[in-house]
Amino acid sequence: MKWKGGKMSGKLEVITGCMFSGKTEELLRRIERAKIAKRKVLLLKPEIDTRYSKEEVVTHYGRSYPCRRIPLDITLEILKEALGSELDDAEVVGFDEAHFFAPTFVEVCTSLADQGKRVIVAGLDLDFRGEPFGCMPQLFALADEVLKLTAICVKCGKPATRTQRLINGKPAPRKAPVVVVGGLDIYEARCRDCWEAPK
Repeated sequence: MKWKGGKMSGKLEVITGCMFSGKTEELLRRIERAKIAKRKVLLLKPEIDTRYSKEEVVTHYGRSYPCRRIPLDITLEILKEALGSELDDAEVVGFDEAHFFAPTFVEVCTSLADQGKRVIVAGLDLDFRGEPFGCMPQLFALADEVLKLTAICVKCGKPATRTQRLINGKPAPRKAPVVVVGGLDIYEARCRDCWEAPK
């Protein structure tokens, strides 16, 4: 971040890709580097994400960092009320699993960046049906930087860009709920050729 006219200029960074592509790993890498640089850091995640821990953002491979959980229908007002000076003091604000948040989340991110904060967002680009996920497309358009990661296809080993949700070993039907929090137990990373479109 650079100083501009007496205040720090903000930035919106978006990290995206399919499941198991390393989005949260990259988010934590950036957060930890900001901490090393003596920046005041705040890491947040959706209240529904309790897979590995309620008090930490945890990667599928066990790396973790302390966080606060926030509601899905987040607004800047709700965030300020919940976090107070913790939010005011933060120079770097990270959000994991951003695809779960309501459309109001976009305004939260842009407002924080406009206030001079470095905002780092990680989330899926596509849902299990292969369609743009939640507010992520809007965030891509408004971001100062977008990093799209790939995983390894579990079927053929090529770069994976899709997330396959499985029920009893078979692709979940199209009518299944979009939001289902899970990990290796119900999701696989697949390339375009090996991904099976839900029916």
